[in-house]
Amino acid sequence: MTRYHLTAAIWKEGKRYVSKCPELGVASFGTTPEKAQAALEEAVELYLSNAEKMGLLEDLKPALSSENRYTAPINIAVA
Repeated sequence: MTRYHLTAAIWKEGKRYVSKCPELGVASFGTTPEKAQAALEEAVELYLSNAEKMGLLEDLKPALSSENRYTAPINIAVA
């Protein structure tokens, strides 16, 4: 079993919480942050399983295998 290290970004939109894995662009949602994360984990597992079967993971492995993650908010103003 291959283990990947990924990131989950979760935010509230209306009454739901949206979850997204920025490394893969996979997204899901739930009624709580925990449910949104669980739904995202399931979606990512399916995505990775299918990508592996199709031979599409080689290019993604450096981003998927790094154990170190650094996240920080950035604030951008666009005129």
